Amino acid sequence: MSKWGDRPHWEYDAVFLGSDEHGDWLGCRVGTFYSRPGMQFDAAFAGVVLVPFGGAPHLAAFNDRNAQAAIYVDMTTPPAWDGAVLRAVDLDLDVVRLQDGTTYLDDEDEFAEHQVSFGYPLEVVAMAEQTAAEVLAAVRAGTAPYDGTADAWLEQLGSGGFEARR
Repeated sequence: MSKWGDRPHWEYDAVFLGSDEHGDWLGCRVGTFYSRPGMQFDAAFAGVVLVPFGGAPHLAAFNDRNAQAAIYVDMTTPPAWDGAVLRAVDLDLDVVRLQDGTTYLDDEDEFAEHQVSFGYPLEVVAMAEQTAAEVLAAVRAGTAPYDGTADAWLEQLGSGGFEARR
């Protein structure tokens, strides 16, 4: 992912697990190296990432119990495959569900600040706000794919039943 204006943001490797009616599923095992300017770490948790079909402007991560957040959804520009590389621009807003079920919209202050400092176009602001509201409602309601759908993909990641995407 990058930030608006082609600024670098999170980068990590994942394996392609497969696709279903919701989109493409990627897996990140324990020990996956995540980096962005000013921060890097080896994950103490495993997770799967849903790249939704249809150009939906978000990326949804579903993590095992070792992560603080069970679900973490980044509002982005529509994710797009560039060969084996997935590209999206992070638009600050995140829907988060903690392991205890607490669910909230995060980084509204950062979103407001970046609208000015990065010059987000009005249509991008509207897209991010609408998507965040829809995703927040879906996560709170537990509608698919926020209904446990990711559990089978996490299990597949743990069993090694995947093919590397390069």
